[in-house]
Amino acid sequence: MKILYFAWMRERIGTGEETLTKPETVHTIQDLITYLSTRGEGYAAAFEVHMLIRAAINEEHATLDSPVTDQDEIAFFPPVTGG
Repeated sequence: MKILYFAWMRERIGTGEETLTKPETVHTIQDLITYLSTRGEGYAAAFEVHMLIRAAINEEHATLDSPVTDQDEIAFFPPVTGG
């Protein structure tokens, strides 16, 4: 799966994208967040308040319980405000 990180998430993790083989324990966006959070301090900081993080699967908005596959492109981004 291809994973994209935007805004301050990219800064905390240290990369804008990466490709991973989906771990057997990952079935949903929430599972993926839980897995990624264990990959180091930057990941833990980026997903610390995971309820604020938005996700998209193949450019479609997704919820925490949305299923993921190894062929998906997953994007994570913080909420955006405007003014």
